[in-house]
Amino acid sequence: MKQRIQEVDLISAEEKEACELPRITEDKNTGRSRKLYIESYGCQMNFSDSEIVMSIMLENGFDTTSKPEEADVIFLNTCSIRDNAEQKVRFRLKHFNGIKRRRPGLMVGVLGCMAERLKTKLLEEEKIVDMVVGPDAYRSLPSLIREVDDGHKAVNVFLSKEETYADISPVRLTGDGLTAYISIMRGCDNMCSFCVVPFTRGRERSRDAKTIVQEAIDLFQNGYREVTLLGQNVDSYKWESEDQTEKVNFAQLMEMVALVHPDLRIRFSTSHPKDITDEVLYTMAKYENICNYIHLPAQSGNNRILDRMARNYTREFYLEKIKAIKRIVGEDCGISTDLIIGFCGETEEEHQDTIALMAEVVYDYAYMFAYSERPGTPAAKKYADDVPEEVKSRRLSEIITLHRETALIKNKASVGKTMKVLIDGVSKKSDEFLRGRCSNNAVVLFPRKNYQKGQYVMVRVTDCNTATLFGETVEN
Repeated sequence: MKQRIQEVDLISAEEKEACELPRITEDKNTGRSRKLYIESYGCQMNFSDSEIVMSIMLENGFDTTSKPEEADVIFLNTCSIRDNAEQKVRFRLKHFNGIKRRRPGLMVGVLGCMAERLKTKLLEEEKIVDMVVGPDAYRSLPSLIREVDDGHKAVNVFLSKEETYADISPVRLTGDGLTAYISIMRGCDNMCSFCVVPFTRGRERSRDAKTIVQEAIDLFQNGYREVTLLGQNVDSYKWESEDQTEKVNFAQLMEMVALVHPDLRIRFSTSHPKDITDEVLYTMAKYENICNYIHLPAQSGNNRILDRMARNYTREFYLEKIKAIKRIVGEDCGISTDLIIGFCGETEEEHQDTIALMAEVVYDYAYMFAYSERPGTPAAKKYADDVPEEVKSRRLSEIITLHRETALIKNKASVGKTMKVLIDGVSKKSDEFLRGRCSNNAVVLFPRKNYQKGQYVMVRVTDCNTATLFGETVEN
């Protein structure tokens, strides 16, 4: 049995505490007869999808609970990007099995990418599961629940070429009333050899730009001050009206959302190096409320490995994009990345190319993983997962160590600067301090005074550690 490699990201301690737990349902009790409990795992898109599911279920007679022991229906919205993500779900299913033995009428459904990947096999492997529903089939949840009520197992994993859920108003699960995700597109047309997303989420389709802008307006009017435009590859966003008189690309969409209000911050995720355009960068530079932060996954710093990964760019091309970001958006633009260590056939020299790339770019954040072979992907069919686990572990430790060093260097460069910060809450370590984010996504802690969540304040950075900036507010 293969040893499991720890999957590591370098983020603030406060964020890490949140990321290690699934997103769960909040309590909403209006006296309805049945209660729903949802846990969401994986990427931001999954959390956004859970908000769609919540909306559908509330419209169909459900209240919600934060306690699975009180639920009539439990949904796990799942991720398949790495084996570790699926194992977490299987562990939770075993836990829910104990609840189901005490409450035989409890209904358990697996939603999302794991449901799409395993389909009916999931019903056979996990006897507790009553329902398997893919990411494009959430409108069918009420009818599927009726099937289970009638004593049947229920499955819908149909992948749609049109579904965007544009007409459904999500029920926000973040709980902070300040930040929200807006899904702008679904699916992915990139066929990276290591990735299951094209098989679990289908082909790319873009949502009506007008519905996106209206959602942003509604959020701002309800007190939200930051939205993240979500897509597997936002730079591929392209919407066209039915009469073909209107066409909107991602840069134009971002501008439309930025114009909703100057106090509404805009972030986006995720970009693909081969698709991000100078037009996007110039739009970022034009509007102060579009955050100076780009997540630009490199995956590897070696051209042969990039070719094996089917990433469709070279190391040199990637570095030119980094130069363009710094030239157009500015040297202070935050840049984060994804890195896969120990991909099929990766040599020690090729690993060193990734280390050299990290040293040259100096990332603000990095999400670093040992390669985890996913069944059915092109890489699994074509290449042997032949880098020993102990080598993966050692290489992963090396890039983590390097990133901690470079992230500290990047944060030290902020000391002495004054930054605009959106306050998003109280520090978990001390009620005497508030926390917020700069435009470049850096986390800042500063004395509480009389400031409130949702305010913008100017903070002069006085100190830092690897993951967090510390400062004092500066009055205008």
